[in-house]
Amino acid sequence: MCLAVPGRVLDVEDRDGTRMATVDFGGVVKEVCLEYLPDLKPGEYAIVHVGFALQRLDEESARRTLELFETLGMLQEEFGDPWEAAEATGGERPAQDGLAGEVTR
Repeated sequence: MCLAVPGRVLDVEDRDGTRMATVDFGGVVKEVCLEYLPDLKPGEYAIVHVGFALQRLDEESARRTLELFETLGMLQEEFGDPWEAAEATGGERPAQDGLAGEVTR
């Protein structure tokens, strides 16, 4: 399933003529294109779908939606488990607490 997920803009920058943002989705941080919302600013919330910010959202609505998605396990489904992804591809497991390589859960 591919959800439109609310996220909070952490920072904004221009990359080769494209406005990009670092966005926090309840603890998962991703890069997002701001071409559809070029005036979005750090601290604001937006609905993001497939890497594009599509619509501004108020903070309360964003928080309620993120809490609901988390309760239903939908954030895990949308963003996946980096541990499982690394194990499935035979790659190194993600760093935990700044340590690289093999880390036990």
